[in-house]
Amino acid sequence: MRSKDPINWMLSDAIETLARAERLHQRFLTIHPLTESREPSWEPPTDVIETDDEILILVALPGVDPDEVEAALDGATLVISGRRTLPPELRNARILRLELPQGRFERRIQLPTGRYTISRFAAHGCVGLRLGKSS
Repeated sequence: MRSKDPINWMLSDAIETLARAERLHQRFLTIHPLTESREPSWEPPTDVIETDDEILILVALPGVDPDEVEAALDGATLVISGRRTLPPELRNARILRLELPQGRFERRIQLPTGRYTISRFAAHGCVGLRLGKSS
């Protein structure tokens, strides 16, 4: 419930907006300086959806070939990693704007305990991972 005092309401609204922006920043562009390769990496945004038969993971990686994305299970954690780079024909081009992160990425996703078979696919700028549940 919002306060009736306009100053408190505006301050509360501003703090809430800043907190939301910080959460989005942390979610989409977190840089991790200490990975196994000791190279900085960024985290791509993901959607994780579970059905009775599988876990479907969509990773926002426009321009990345699904076959170039590594997906490995480390205990109950799925580790998705790879590299997003400019296509060779654009490496000498003058960049006017570069908003999509480049370089090494890594995303770790906790999974329910179980056994999975992993397959990859591409879907509308996302790399999809299908984790079929095994008995």
